Amino acid sequence: MRSTPAQQAARRAGAGATAQLQDIEGEALLARLEGVPFTWWHTRARLVMGSATFLDAFDALSLAFVMPALIGLWHMSTVEVGVLIGVGYVGQLFGALLFSRLAENFGRVPGASAATAMMSVMSLGCAIAGNFPALMCCRLVQGIGVGGEMPVAATYISELSLAAGRGRFFMLYEMIFPIGLMATGQIGSLLVPLLGWQVMFLAGGLPGLVVAVLIWRLPESPRWLISRGRLDQAQSIIEEIEASTKDRVAPTDVLDRTSAGTRPPAAPGPAQPGQWEELLSPFYRGRTLIAWSLWASAYFVANGLNNWMPTLYKTVYGLGLQESLSAAALTNVAQVILLVICAFCIDRIGRRNWMIAVFVAGALLLATLGAGASGDVRHVMVLATLAYGAIGSANAVLYLYTPEIYPTRMRAIGTGLATSWLRLASAAGPPIVGLILHRSSISSVFLMFAGVSVFGALAASQMIATERKRLEDVSP
Repeated sequence: MRSTPAQQAARRAGAGATAQLQDIEGEALLARLEGVPFTWWHTRARLVMGSATFLDAFDALSLAFVMPALIGLWHMSTVEVGVLIGVGYVGQLFGALLFSRLAENFGRVPGASAATAMMSVMSLGCAIAGNFPALMCCRLVQGIGVGGEMPVAATYISELSLAAGRGRFFMLYEMIFPIGLMATGQIGSLLVPLLGWQVMFLAGGLPGLVVAVLIWRLPESPRWLISRGRLDQAQSIIEEIEASTKDRVAPTDVLDRTSAGTRPPAAPGPAQPGQWEELLSPFYRGRTLIAWSLWASAYFVANGLNNWMPTLYKTVYGLGLQESLSAAALTNVAQVILLVICAFCIDRIGRRNWMIAVFVAGALLLATLGAGASGDVRHVMVLATLAYGAIGSANAVLYLYTPEIYPTRMRAIGTGLATSWLRLASAAGPPIVGLILHRSSISSVFLMFAGVSVFGALAASQMIATERKRLEDVSP
């Protein structure tokens, strides 16, 4: 029996009233979430998710410290080295797109857990690969998991963060990635000469299986639950957060909307998941294009340096295997030091100012190498290490900034698609370096990196301010 127009109008009115009520309830839950200061509950979630991010870094960089041994063992050319490094980033591209979509549809926790399990299983596959084609296939599939974990994890941590102090809270989590890179360098330089190249993949794969289970047991992001209309589940988690401390943040301390110049927030409310095309809608187009430019330029330089430096020290400058790996490991030490500084001043300095400063510094250091300083390996160790530390800190800030500029309904998609540009740039960088070395000189490589850093500085000047603003106020 067909409904009358009056009945259809009544149903629409009822649905509208229900949606309005859910909006009000969702806004109340968000206020409660913002009203609880950072506690051990937040720290525990950050540590568990950070463990996966640590292993993500380890798995991503492990090949760089395996490569000097494999070059002699498998008689690989510089082009083959570039291809083997680049294929992992091709997998990461697909992983960023796949798992960000899964995270929007099924939740942040299942997406991060599945990505961690995939990269860990395939790390064990790399350990038993006996030739170039087998290792290349394993790295390709492993890259899918590596590429999927970081954007989903960053989205999850961002959604647990409060407006006040979000930069510091997030950057202390994000420091785990360069610490993972640093540990990779130290472990690689010590164990590969002693135990063989397979030990790197075993060290990344076995702990990863345990971490995947721990992530699965984490509570879901309350913001994502609210955005999907699952208010009862969100309330249960928020009550758990509230029970972790008796302290509360006064409403006026959560966020100063007047000084920030932002509109009153609208609760996410139950809504359809964001679509890819919304990223290029008139409101978000500028943000998206700037973010993509930043991701591509920062990671083209950082991963190009990070993946090639061990091999360059050995093949171009004639250092021994142990010396090459130890010198390359210094780059990640510099990044950690800069990130400690960044974590405690990013909310005061602002995302844009920090990004401009480090891109300019990286460009100057790399240009100095390209202008002639690259002839002395000592100059390369100092200047390339500092340049990587500067640009590497920009990479970490991008994981903070990108989830901030998108609403909950498409935060994982926006972050995942932005990180796909780092995969493209990282996949393109190593082969390009290999070709330049084949046809020109190491100075040309550093000049190329300097030019890309200048482009990054120009893009950073167009970033929007997000510090001390609630996520719902930054993006409608």
